[in-house]
Amino acid sequence: MVGVMLGLVLGSGLFCIWWSAWVPQERRAGASRATPVDRLRDQLVQAGLAGVGLRALLSATVIAFVLVALIVMAVTEVPSISVAFAVMAGYAPVAFVRARARRRRASFRDLWPDVVDNIASGVRAGLALPEALSQLGRRGPEELRPAFLRFAEDYRATGRFHECLDRLKERLSDPVGDRLVESLRMAREVGGSDLGRLLRTLATFLREDSRTRAELETRQGWTVNAARLAVAAPWVVLAMLCTRPESIRAYASATGTLVLVVGAVVSLAAYRVMVSIGRLPEDERVLR
Repeated sequence: MVGVMLGLVLGSGLFCIWWSAWVPQERRAGASRATPVDRLRDQLVQAGLAGVGLRALLSATVIAFVLVALIVMAVTEVPSISVAFAVMAGYAPVAFVRARARRRRASFRDLWPDVVDNIASGVRAGLALPEALSQLGRRGPEELRPAFLRFAEDYRATGRFHECLDRLKERLSDPVGDRLVESLRMAREVGGSDLGRLLRTLATFLREDSRTRAELETRQGWTVNAARLAVAAPWVVLAMLCTRPESIRAYASATGTLVLVVGAVVSLAAYRVMVSIGRLPEDERVLR
């Protein structure tokens, strides 16, 4: 019995020594990865549809799915065909939001250097950082003025610079805007005379990045368009075939349903692979 107790004590001691060798990693609150819901919410803001909300987008998706499913079912009386086209219609609102957000991000990419230049000019003129940001609501690029006007209103109401910067980041929901906001936050906290140099360096980097991405997107745009055409062509042919009764009877069978399922899976996989190869990676909001 004494030997068993000594063994347990010895084993517990060895386990405690082994456990003490591993230092637990503290998980920071801001280090968590963005969820698909967070990315979709950011895309709504980037698309200029911040007032729509996720519930409205989900409602539009459900309505489009049900409406197209009922229409196609009434015309063809084939459940597999109606479900296939209903899924496409249900995804259409999300695709519209993502495409609009992508276009606006591309247009904003050309505007951010001007924003940085305006802030640098304000700082050189003797304005404080909050005042330099506030004046962008009147003199900045037209598309970005509403966000900076709201920042000026928040700062006049609260006087809390860091909280107003956080709200500005939420209204912009842009990776470049996040970098700019965090640079200004660091400059406000640390202070010093290098703010002008930092802003000039950031403006130069943003211009070079915008120029490079524009050239690459122009060269690789045909790949993305070819992927879209290759995916859409079979389904356009299927829609044309649905006007013939014999084609509808063929797809109403189990074999026809299997062909539709396999075709949908192959089309989706091929499109995702081709787009991932041809499209440039988008900046993620790592500083949210």
